[in-house]
Amino acid sequence: MTNQPITPSTSAKHPAGLYVLFFTELWERYSFYALVALLVLYMDEYLLFPKAKSAQVWGAFMGAVYFLPLLGGFLADRWLGFYRAVIIGAVLMAIGQFVLATGGGSTFFLALAVIACGTGMLKPNVSNIVGSLYTDRPQLRDAAFNIFYMGINTGAFIAPLVVAWLRKDYGWNAAFMSSAVAMILAIAVFTFGKRYLPASAQKTDAAAEAANEPTSDAFMRVVALLVVFVIVIAFWVAFYQNGLTLTFWAKNNTATSIAPETFQSVNPLGIILFSPLLVMLWSALRRRGSEPSTVSKIILGMLLTAATFGIMAVAGLAGGDTGRVSAGWLVSAYLVIALGEICLSPMGLSLVTKVAPPRHRGTMMGAWFVATAAGGYLSGFVGQYWEQMSHSRFFILVAALCLVAAALTALAKARLDKVFARAGA
Repeated sequence: MTNQPITPSTSAKHPAGLYVLFFTELWERYSFYALVALLVLYMDEYLLFPKAKSAQVWGAFMGAVYFLPLLGGFLADRWLGFYRAVIIGAVLMAIGQFVLATGGGSTFFLALAVIACGTGMLKPNVSNIVGSLYTDRPQLRDAAFNIFYMGINTGAFIAPLVVAWLRKDYGWNAAFMSSAVAMILAIAVFTFGKRYLPASAQKTDAAAEAANEPTSDAFMRVVALLVVFVIVIAFWVAFYQNGLTLTFWAKNNTATSIAPETFQSVNPLGIILFSPLLVMLWSALRRRGSEPSTVSKIILGMLLTAATFGIMAVAGLAGGDTGRVSAGWLVSAYLVIALGEICLSPMGLSLVTKVAPPRHRGTMMGAWFVATAAGGYLSGFVGQYWEQMSHSRFFILVAALCLVAAALTALAKARLDKVFARAGA
């Protein structure tokens, strides 16, 4: 595929490789989000950890999952290439999920460590392969990442529903085993779809592409990306309350008979439903010459996330601080944060592939996930206060953090827009 001549007809549509990666990520994300849906409940109900310890383990695991992509991206840049890094990561994830399903509490931490290492190899490199499909059709790159992101969230939507059923009818081991099976499917899709992936996915030398890039431009690109990465940590602190304090809320403060992990399907469902609408909106605004910049979209995402936790704060004041309230509060919050996530996360992935210097693309994609790691770790740190203050005050704290991050982004917006515009983003 990569040796075919580029014509207007071939550059105006998405390549087949995008759909290989779509289904690879669908099954990989099913595997991961099945674990995320179960993890806190497993620690709480099966391992009988105190909630503070569960929060610490949650934060450490999420931190490791999203810090290790820095190493995975570096190894792909220098030695492995993106394709081999993805295969290694997928195999490690499958092994870790299998150990978790069969080992019980005795191998719990070992399984989490192996899964984190596998995710570190896979996550940054599969995203970089998506970007490498669009060197001849850059105008489609943002849309491609929105499609790719829908694959991620299709897996994330299915996972909590399936594991809630498996846990109820067949037990913890069956629920965790479904994650191992999903990783085998991801490996099969990726391996059999290899011929549709670009040759650059298997190379480690980006020197030719970078030869004409001034060193000063490359440095400014890296600095601008790092500024964005630091600011969006606040989003991930808030977002990863979904598997922690919002799961506790679903279990203890929501008037419903639905399994608490089921609610985690609402956010990815919102992304699947809203993504096409936002793509249409951005396209219409682009035709009028008024599409918001990437930085503006990030600010909007932060404001929507603040609104999410504002909704939950009101829910606490309406009775959730001391008892149970309608599930509508939690569903509404998950739908609002879905809009915020669409404005921020796929745009960040696309931004890295467009702006990062070619020699460091894998490493910079890893750095994007390090920001996610910091947010994931800090989500556990913040979550330790869940039982130390009223729920409404806790949610106000998270909302305030997002508002501060949005304000800081607004202050840096002019300079960031300038650097990204020079990079063609």
